[in-house]
Amino acid sequence: MLDDDPFAPPVKKVLPLAQQLENASIDELLVRIEKLKAEIGQCEQAIQAKRAQRAAADSVFGKPS
Repeated sequence: MLDDDPFAPPVKKVLPLAQQLENASIDELLVRIEKLKAEIGQCEQAIQAKRAQRAAADSVFGKPS
């Protein structure tokens, strides 16, 4: 079979979140929290931009029914 590559790296099984958190050190958890906070900030900025776009469209075309 062509899909069987004997030199391919083994596929790593993804651990459930609870187990990932249990196995992580305090420093790893702090880094994870900072990354999540940054991602939340990006999501909040995207929401603000989309709301501004919606408000601009509503001011031109009126609010949808």
